[in-house]
Amino acid sequence: VQLVESGGGLVQAGGSLRLSCAASGDTFSNYGMGWFRQAPGKERAFVAGIRWSADSTAYADSVKGRFTISRDNAKNTVYLQMNSLKLEDTAVYYCAAGIPPNPYEYWGQGTQVTVSS
Repeated sequence: VQLVESGGGLVQAGGSLRLSCAASGDTFSNYGMGWFRQAPGKERAFVAGIRWSADSTAYADSVKGRFTISRDNAKNTVYLQMNSLKLEDTAVYYCAAGIPPNPYEYWGQGTQVTVSS
């Protein structure tokens, strides 16, 4: 599975961005999808996840109520809508895919999100 993220950029605090992750190489609907992020000097951390059927999602406490993960299996794409962005959301955001119960196996190259004051 190949994953390509897009949609990152520079945004002011309080603003919004929508990240996209396009998948190819296998049946997208077989995979649970997730978003992770890595800030400078910190370890990669879970942000949000969604089941293959999109009937279940999970979020890190730090983004609950601000971020929304969704997927379009017809377009082989997963999204992360990010609202009310904060300075601490600045990080490289990675898309990941895996078939439960196995851990995420495939990763994108990442897209930079920078939130400015």
